[in-house]
Amino acid sequence: MFALVDATSFYCSAEQVFRPEWRNRPMVVLSNNDGCIVAANRLATNLGVPKFQPYFQIAEKCRHHNVIVLSSNYELYADLSSKMMQVIGQFAPEQHIYSIDESFLSFKHCQQAIPCLATHAKRIRQTVWQYTRLPVCVGIGPTLTLAKVANKAAKLTPSSKGICIINNEQARRATLSALTVGDIWGIGRKTAAKLTAMNIHTAWALANASPSMMHKQFNVEIERTIRELNGIECKQWDNVKVDKQQIFSTRSVGERITDINGLHQALCMHISIAAAKARKQNSLCKVMMLFAHNSPHDSYPQSFKVNVNFTCATNCSAEMSHAASSVIHKLYRPGVHYYKVGVGLLDLINSQHQQLDLFNVSKAKPQLMQVLDNINHRYGRDTLYLGAQGTQQKWAMHRNFLSPQYTTDWRHIPIIRCE
Repeated sequence: MFALVDATSFYCSAEQVFRPEWRNRPMVVLSNNDGCIVAANRLATNLGVPKFQPYFQIAEKCRHHNVIVLSSNYELYADLSSKMMQVIGQFAPEQHIYSIDESFLSFKHCQQAIPCLATHAKRIRQTVWQYTRLPVCVGIGPTLTLAKVANKAAKLTPSSKGICIINNEQARRATLSALTVGDIWGIGRKTAAKLTAMNIHTAWALANASPSMMHKQFNVEIERTIRELNGIECKQWDNVKVDKQQIFSTRSVGERITDINGLHQALCMHISIAAAKARKQNSLCKVMMLFAHNSPHDSYPQSFKVNVNFTCATNCSAEMSHAASSVIHKLYRPGVHYYKVGVGLLDLINSQHQQLDLFNVSKAKPQLMQVLDNINHRYGRDTLYLGAQGTQQKWAMHRNFLSPQYTTDWRHIPIIRCE
């Protein structure tokens, strides 16, 4: 049996940990630069506040209903997620962290030591709440997909009290019949539409479809999903994370960039982020893509892109920033108000398999980069950074509704007064 433990409206729940008076109020969390709504608790959705909607379009509605609006507090979410995963991991010998708020547990080698799965799931919820004050739902099933299905049902059914267990045929049929085909893990919107056109509306209907026929009409993943819905284990989590074949860093800016220096600084910041990711997985970059554009909603949308080829593959932030300086004029146009910039590292190779060039000496500075990474890992990101990134970044991300970073910033540690 497998369990999927998932935090309820994680971003909103994380904001309520240190503000318990917010727990019974509608709340939304916004994306970078306070652009779109990326998280909304049930009270907000019940008021008709939709997710993934630009905030400016529903700002008046949020004010009218007294909805709490917050910027994404990534530092707080990451720290609380780490604490939550440590607590969850105590309840099984094998754990796989699927996302910032989801974790799989395997009971394969310990199920006989668990007298009652329902009691075990209840204890997971209680312990996570006790130590982190984060509400979670627990779904348990004989396959990863059924565990996901059970977790979905636990969220959608208030009477389940956050727990759903599929451990017999009756529970499997009842749970699958209550969910639409679009609720199934791995079934995207387009695939769900095609299945609906084939008169397959529910998860139960998909479970009764022919796996081989679905394989022919779709792909092998649909076949595996159908078999998993029928209790046949086909999917497994990977204990070894595969290195990324491409690394990107891109973001919209808080204030439009209109000068070449600001554009260069923003690109160098993204170069540093992408290069650090490449060094973390021991990859070297042979081709770097730089791009910048204004908003697609502007009167004259414009986008610019340029590729930089390195004779010797590199992951050195300094070398990459220097290369960006030589091509920045190809991206900059006077009069363009740049809204989004980014960097892509393409054609990555493993540093252990690098083919050296007899006639070209590498300009990388691995010792310097190691010092930079070690300091930033110990004291926090951008404790040490390249001067090319600028010291006054007017274009930096805006978070006008940011809550305190209670667990990661000494200035924001809650103060308790005993009187």
